[in-house]
This record gives sequence, structure tokens and C-alpha cells, in this order.
Amino acid sequence: MSGTPSLLRISLAITLAAVAIACQLDAGTLSEATVPYYNTPDFTPVWLADPAEADQKITHRIADFSFRDQTNQLVTQETVAGKIYVANFFFTSCPTVCPKMTSLLKAVQDTFRKEPKVALLSFSVTPWIDSIPRLRRYADSKGVIAGKWHLLTGGRSQLYTLARQSYFAEDAIGFTKDSTEFLHTEHLILVDQQRRIRGVYNGTQPLEIDKLIADIRVLLPVE
Repeated sequence: MSGTPSLLRISLAITLAAVAIACQLDAGTLSEATVPYYNTPDFTPVWLADPAEADQKITHRIADFSFRDQTNQLVTQETVAGKIYVANFFFTSCPTVCPKMTSLLKAVQDTFRKEPKVALLSFSVTPWIDSIPRLRRYADSKGVIAGKWHLLTGGRSQLYTLARQSYFAEDAIGFTKDSTEFLHTEHLILVDQQRRIRGVYNGTQPLEIDKLIADIRVLLPVE
């Protein structure tokens, strides 16, 4: 997969996040306010000092979806209801970038292996090739844990529309492309329990995976 034009913007957002975290430390404890919201396809971070304001100020939500995973399980919004999850887009025949992304995502899976409130969703951008058996073989070869990490396939049009309009894949141009144009993105998208986008990361960079893991920990409810 080729890189997207937003890598500079992502790096800037990470820098801003680091500054915000430094400014919002409270007796050594991070609050949810240190993780921004994203409301628009240009991934401009929205910082809220009070998370209670999110219902009024953050209007974007991930739309409903319905796809099958590598075990032939039907995966919908209900599957991840009340969970924090990471979404990305890949294809099993990708020779370079996707294997690297998958390897780094495995670190996320393994970090939260025993945390039921964290899940991973990987949507195939070649669903006409990535059948359920093919996804199952890929999952087995990459150490993907069924039920924790869902590799998803389904209708191309539905998947591409969800990717571009809900997850903002490929930035602002996502709204101008039709469902027949091939989807390219190295983004990992962090979604909170209320279907809101809380982070965007370059899925090929280990340091950004570290940031992703840190942000998930901030969003996890305190037991």
C-alpha cells in the first residue's frame, strides 16, 4: 500500500498530543482529556478539557456495519459495543506494507490480550479476493486471535463507503472517490466506546504503535 498525504499532519498531531499530555498531568495520572477527538476528514484534533462536552461538540460517529470475519462470525457494531477498538484496512496479498502493519498490530493484540474491552478490526480492501477461508489462513499465519481480532470481508461498496465516510480513510478526498476506486491507507484508527474517533496513527511506525497503546490505556475505564 502506498503512503497517504497526511503523514505530516499525523506527526504534528502526535507532537500536539505530547504537549497536551505534559500540560494535563494531574499528580502523575493521565485523564481522558489527553486523547483528542476527530470530527472531520482532515483529522484536525479536537481537545476537550471536559469529556462530558463530547456529546454536544463531537458529532461524527462510526456508522453501522455488518461483515463476516475469518471464522465466519457476523461482526457488527454490536460486536464492539462498549469496547475500544482499532480499525485498519489491508489485503492478504499485499507484499510489503500490510505485513508490517499486521506485525505491529499484533503487538497491540498481545498487549491487551486479556482485556475484553479492547478489540481489533481489520477490513479487507480486496474483499472480492479475501474470502473467509483465505482470511482464516492469513489469521493463522499471523497469530491473530479469533474473537479478539476480526479480519473482515464483505461487499466492496459497503466496505469502501464505511472506510471513507466513517473512518476517514484517505483523508478529505474520501468523500470525492466512488466505491470502485482502490482504497489506500496506512492509518490505524482508534475508536472509543461511543463510536467516536480518538486517534489516527501510521501503522508502519513502531513509535506510533507505542502511542496507540498508551492512548488505549488512557481510554480504558478504571475498575
